[in-house]
Amino acid sequence: MTRWLTEAVPRGRIAAFRTLVYLFVAADLVVFTPWVRTRVDVPGDLYQPLLLGRLLPLPTPTPALVGVIFWVLLVGSLLAATGRAPRLLGWTVFALYFEWMIVAMSYGKVDHDRFGLLVALAALPTAGRARHGDPTRTQAGGWALRVTQIAVICTYFLAAWAKFRFGGLDWATGSVLARAIIRRGTDLADLIAQVPHLLIVAQFGILAFELLSPLVFVLPERWRLAVVGFFYSFHLVTIATITISFAPHLVAMTSFLPLERVRPVSLLRRRRSPASLGQLGDHPLAAADDDLSAAPLAQS
Repeated sequence: MTRWLTEAVPRGRIAAFRTLVYLFVAADLVVFTPWVRTRVDVPGDLYQPLLLGRLLPLPTPTPALVGVIFWVLLVGSLLAATGRAPRLLGWTVFALYFEWMIVAMSYGKVDHDRFGLLVALAALPTAGRARHGDPTRTQAGGWALRVTQIAVICTYFLAAWAKFRFGGLDWATGSVLARAIIRRGTDLADLIAQVPHLLIVAQFGILAFELLSPLVFVLPERWRLAVVGFFYSFHLVTIATITISFAPHLVAMTSFLPLERVRPVSLLRRRRSPASLGQLGDHPLAAADDDLSAAPLAQS
């Protein structure tokens, strides 16, 4: 079990995952959850902190407190995305984003798509330093990715458990998706809803998918990546039909992917390097272009 939890991964994968996660935190503040700053405009007695907020305890949010959290977290996440001071900046970003989520979710609505991202933020500071493209393997980084993967799958499995706990089989046979389509459905959803019994079949399918999601850990890597691709396609359909994005969850789910293979900065550098330009100049088509560009000069 310990070997599985700490299965070594390339440091380049940790560096890529770290950059992606911290850049998303910065984007989350200004794109997905800027409304958190408006929470302080409501009376303080409406603030009902989550259990962890009561146990710590955390202060009732004020405009000054939320403003400081926003700006320090925004700057800190952008700095952390560079890979510098991974422990200091990592723990700082986790603590501030955790408080940001406490403020966001303490007014009556709790989103479960943040669980995997919060676990990733808590685990990344323990992974140590990592550079993009570094092939050397790290067990500490492997542990950080593994616990994030477990959190991602728990989000699915526990969602199914909650459906059975509060709705039983009536969740699958009821009008859950129909109500969602009425409230926030797209034109595509309206077309799907016209197919007899399709929404009921989809609800059973969602339950089966969530309950079977832990099987992803026992599959060979090739099939595991295919299943993760199915997870992403499920969320793509969700966005296209009822406009629910699960963006934080999708970012955390990249912990399953070989991110070290995606190096856009290196690709851009190779394309703009003198060597690549020289190779382009030696190409027959490039020579033909040179001849064509020189022709007007010869005529003049």
